[in-house]
Amino acid sequence: MSMFVPTHRRRILLDTDPGGDDAIALLWLLSLVKQGLADLVAVTTVAGNVPAHQTFNNASQLLHLAGYSQIPVGRANVDAPTPAHQATYIHGADGLGNLTATLPPATHVLATAPMAADLIIDCLSAAPGEVTIVAIGPLTNLAAAEHQSPGILKLAQEIVIMGGVFSCPGNITAQAEFNLWFDPAAAQVVFDRRRDGVVILPLDVTQHVRFKPEMAQQVAAAAPTHPLAQFLLNLVDFMVQTALTYRATAGIPSFLVHDATTLAYLFYPETLGFQRAWVQVETQGEWTSGETLLDQRAIAKPPPNAWVARQVDAEGLLMRLVADLSQVC
Repeated sequence: MSMFVPTHRRRILLDTDPGGDDAIALLWLLSLVKQGLADLVAVTTVAGNVPAHQTFNNASQLLHLAGYSQIPVGRANVDAPTPAHQATYIHGADGLGNLTATLPPATHVLATAPMAADLIIDCLSAAPGEVTIVAIGPLTNLAAAEHQSPGILKLAQEIVIMGGVFSCPGNITAQAEFNLWFDPAAAQVVFDRRRDGVVILPLDVTQHVRFKPEMAQQVAAAAPTHPLAQFLLNLVDFMVQTALTYRATAGIPSFLVHDATTLAYLFYPETLGFQRAWVQVETQGEWTSGETLLDQRAIAKPPPNAWVARQVDAEGLLMRLVADLSQVC
């Protein structure tokens, strides 16, 4: 029996703040590129898990490691406000488990790289309705692109966001998820300006997707001496230790690959279940800034602006992730 191979390759712009789980998502996406299932048209980087200059270098180094240095990388708007609190205590001082010194050097130059907002505008304008934005960091770049070129986000085929939390505790405050907490005003711009085609993968589902050391070992077994395999093993070891330290995985040796769920939606939609909803973001609260609101009351509501993931087949998702990652080396 022959395997069905899709003839249409999804065109994706990845907006990211690497980040351990961002790195897993990027490598998964590159494995799909390698299989001829996706085109990665650009990577745009944003301050989030670590400062903006570091996320830029991390993205460039990861692309170099995987053999995709030709993909353009956009740099964050340096004028964008950022909270003092970042996530180095989870992801390491460099965002990649303190492993960047072991990676090939960045091949993109920060000083001459295009601004992220400009790159988003150029990619969407060049192919209206054909490029999907996968946003796995704060939404600062997307809001900047919209402010600079009003209506530009409507040219994306879809905007797939890892962010928000609705029915479980937050991971940065009691009520908020890190990405949308980091720049809640930007998140609200995206939800306001793009009234359809927004897909949200919140903590409610991503908290169940636990990547375990034995999964990394299974991936590395495909090419045990490849530098990428060694990086993956070391990164997972680091991330598992911080996850255990901060009680993120109920004592199970593993770490949460939040960002990878965005790609599961695009390529393995059978692993997720969704609800249509009208989503808003709290931008003013002293204790609740960044909280995402989904009205479940039995009353008539405004037109929905998003699809929100509510169920996940975590085992099936992880099986597909491991199988694909095994092909990236």
